[in-house]
Amino acid sequence: MEMAAELVMKEGTDHAMHDMTPSVMAEDQSVANGIVSAKQIVAGENGWLVVHRTDSTMKPGPVVAYAPLRMGKNNDVVAILTETVKPGEMLMLMVHAEKGGMKTGRFEYTLGAKEDGPIKPNGKLVMKVITAK
Repeated sequence: MEMAAELVMKEGTDHAMHDMTPSVMAEDQSVANGIVSAKQIVAGENGWLVVHRTDSTMKPGPVVAYAPLRMGKNNDVVAILTETVKPGEMLMLMVHAEKGGMKTGRFEYTLGAKEDGPIKPNGKLVMKVITAK
């Protein structure tokens, strides 16, 4: 019986840890209202949702929106677009850290910079590509 309890506890812990794996959940959406949103973002630390332009090459391009994230689960994250995005354009919603900049709480990343740069657990970006409708 004791072993069964340990197994249940371990499975529960594994499940809880899996739920905290950094991730972005978002779908194709209309951006006519000037915002981009993600249903849920899991962040391993305080940081940023950063919205990059992208295309079929799937490389992050210029930043068109960003919003703060807290460590853990963030539901219904909304970022205000800083420039026009047309229907059919692709956007990459990516998790960035709050590290290396001059001020905490101020988004300081520019494309290719180290300040507030993307997180890369296991060497992979945490992102989701969507298409604007």
